[in-house]
Amino acid sequence: MLSYVLIIDKRKELPAKYKKCIEDNETAVIITQNLKDAIHYIQAAEPDMILISDSIEEPLEKFCEKIRTLTFNSRPVIIGLSKSADSRDRIKVLESGADDFLSEPVNIEEFKTRIKAHLRRDIELNLDNNTLLPNQKYVKKALKRLLSSENKPAVLLIAPENLGSYKEVYSDVAANKLIQTLVAIAKSALDENDFIGQFDETNFIIITSPYSAEKLAMFLTFAFDTVVPRFYSSTDAKRGYMLLKGDKKAGMRANFVSILVGGIIDNYETINTPEELITRLYSIKKTAKIPVGSNYAIDRIKITGANSAVMEESNNRIFIKEPDEALSLLLRTTLELQGYDVTENLDTNSSLQPAILIIDAGENMSGLDLCKELKNQINFVNTKIIVTTTEHDKTAVLNSGADLYLPKPYEISDLIRWVEYFMTDIRY
Repeated sequence: MLSYVLIIDKRKELPAKYKKCIEDNETAVIITQNLKDAIHYIQAAEPDMILISDSIEEPLEKFCEKIRTLTFNSRPVIIGLSKSADSRDRIKVLESGADDFLSEPVNIEEFKTRIKAHLRRDIELNLDNNTLLPNQKYVKKALKRLLSSENKPAVLLIAPENLGSYKEVYSDVAANKLIQTLVAIAKSALDENDFIGQFDETNFIIITSPYSAEKLAMFLTFAFDTVVPRFYSSTDAKRGYMLLKGDKKAGMRANFVSILVGGIIDNYETINTPEELITRLYSIKKTAKIPVGSNYAIDRIKITGANSAVMEESNNRIFIKEPDEALSLLLRTTLELQGYDVTENLDTNSSLQPAILIIDAGENMSGLDLCKELKNQINFVNTKIIVTTTEHDKTAVLNSGADLYLPKPYEISDLIRWVEYFMTDIRY
């Protein structure tokens, strides 16, 4: 991970010497000789450390207080530099917000060691306990620096799917091991100039070269799908899906964990903040979803044009296939009162499909043929299928691709609860 250090010093020779001492593959150093440029850089790039010399026109302690005010959301390490050896000057600067004070002339080896120690401690305090990756604070810093740079690299968002279901079946410990494996796969494919950080509990950001982004996304999806079967029991591996447990979710199937990767290459025209960039990445990631397995989608000007990745519209459509006319009318009326758009007509060739299908299996479970047909179609990748049946064969229903087995007779309130659950899952 690359740390950014800002040196504020009106002199020429000493700050250049400090820069040469500090800068390496893990640390970038910027020198500014006036406060106006320094404040602009602090706001634009949020450096991890600021070295301030008392050569500036403002008292050192006053400027330290100003920096603390500017950076209260992302506090950098602040080190004062002064020719004064007076303990009162040290105390003033430290009380004003500085983390350290060095008297000049400095011992260059001690200076280098102190700087590296402060940077190391700052990084260690902002690592995720499970993955040991930089946390959201550092990810946002990295994205902010990316947007302010002239030559912008590519950005990838890696998002595991169905991890919550995996936790319910196999425990948090197993899920943490799975995430650690994903991180290890990603790290194995990165070079020394790439950045990887953890944006939240399950989403990761990679900043890499535009020339290697698509190859990296392709490798990540292939390698993860190759390794992930080892994290399931032999029963689940043979069945091809997980079976959720408990009173509330009994009879619900869940696909294996996969990853979706959304990426941006050189298409930054309408993006000004890290938040806007993350929103765009989430939108692109959604377009990568396929019926089963991992996949990726890349947004670039040459292929998609500007503003091609947009947030998908809300989908509250529900299809009902129920041969019992009385029950069909009751379901339709109840769901419409809940605000859903209910239909009994299904055009399988349309690209805009209902969010939920409620299908009665019928006599001899013939309705499962429709379930099998639809589940593997790309048009239905985001559609959840609820199968109701009087023949209590949960295995046959779930093997057909249904997301939920709901035996008849059932309470309408139970069905509504499942519809609300799936609607939330589809939306987020």
